[in-house]
Amino acid sequence: MLNKDIFIIGFMLFALFFGAGNLIYPPTLGIESGTSYWAAIAGFILTGVGLPIIAITAISFSKSDVRELADRVHPLFGLIFTSVVYLAIGPFFGIPRAATVGYEMSAVPFTGDSNLSLFIFTTVFFVLVFLVSLNPSKMVDRIGQILTPILLLGIFGLCIGGFFLLQNGLEPPSEKYSNAAFFTGFVEGYLTMDAIASLAFGIIVVNAFKDRGVTSQKKLVLSTLKAGVVTGIALTIVYTSIGWIGAEMATKGSYNNGSDILSSAANIIFGNFGSLLLGVIVTLACFTTSVGLVVALGQFFTQITNLSYRWIALIVTIGSYLIANQGLNTIINYSVPVLVFIYPIAIVLIMLTFMHRLFGGATSVYRGAIILTAVISFYDGLAAFGIEMANVTSVMEKLPLFNIGLGWLVPALFGGLIGWLFRKKVNY
Repeated sequence: MLNKDIFIIGFMLFALFFGAGNLIYPPTLGIESGTSYWAAIAGFILTGVGLPIIAITAISFSKSDVRELADRVHPLFGLIFTSVVYLAIGPFFGIPRAATVGYEMSAVPFTGDSNLSLFIFTTVFFVLVFLVSLNPSKMVDRIGQILTPILLLGIFGLCIGGFFLLQNGLEPPSEKYSNAAFFTGFVEGYLTMDAIASLAFGIIVVNAFKDRGVTSQKKLVLSTLKAGVVTGIALTIVYTSIGWIGAEMATKGSYNNGSDILSSAANIIFGNFGSLLLGVIVTLACFTTSVGLVVALGQFFTQITNLSYRWIALIVTIGSYLIANQGLNTIINYSVPVLVFIYPIAIVLIMLTFMHRLFGGATSVYRGAIILTAVISFYDGLAAFGIEMANVTSVMEKLPLFNIGLGWLVPALFGGLIGWLFRKKVNY
């Protein structure tokens, strides 16, 4: 395996990950964390970069896709969980978020924000997404190969300009980051959706190495890990840089979301041309990501339904279009509870994959850990949605690490332990 192949696949993976969430959340974290920025961004990187790399490596261990991993709990769980993952990164949140970020960074600075302008932008955006997804061939890959370096150069230029022109000092952290900034950033890293996306993208990386002649398990895992490190370094640089821009923009005004922060920063540093250039590049990046996700969902749901690829692509595109027209802030507000519920389950599933041989792959261990994790994360999701459960909350607050958003961790360990103790008493 040549180092060139490692870098090529590493940058391919970066292109798959690099979408709307990678741009809008770090600036928001920066502006809210203020003087606690470095602790907050460290936690964010742990879940926004570390977990996706670990997940990709976990897929290389099993040489299978996410459904085969989830089937270790139960085939029905595998089907449901995998479907939820694909729907979350697809029409429910991922694709609509990409479209609205493109809209807010390329259209809003010049046309203003209105329902009509959003409608026009998303109509054109999703008609093109559907048409290209019907026969993507190598066009999207070629656009991504050209676009990703240009986008990185644009972000690099923005960060360099921000370093010299936005030296305003950091504001005190908001209440959200005033205590345990690291763990707050850790939970905020969920919002990139990269860890659950990596469960779907992992098999692409594995097959890319197989196509290059990597056959042994050891070399496959090592090569995947190296490619993941390349991706991780690139993502870390981007997150840290644009997060710092957010921290420096705190004194420049108030903003609706991360895309608003970056658009304003580009305007301050480079003028209207900077806003236009950054907006167009980001929109194209979000476009290629959206096409890739439509294709991925089409391929997955074609396998588990009687619908043709064309019909699934049409349904996914229309669903994404309708949700995108609710606006970016609405999408973000509804995505948070779902991701708070899904992420702990995904994390535990990934960790169990690494420890699979230690407990002999006993199904009871998978089930014990996942069931208790799901119970706690389901409560966390409802709480994030604003549903008050005073009696349940009083019990949950007694869990270790609950106050830093990791209340599911000890129950997951306990459930896995119970499953391990009973592995010989049940037929699993």
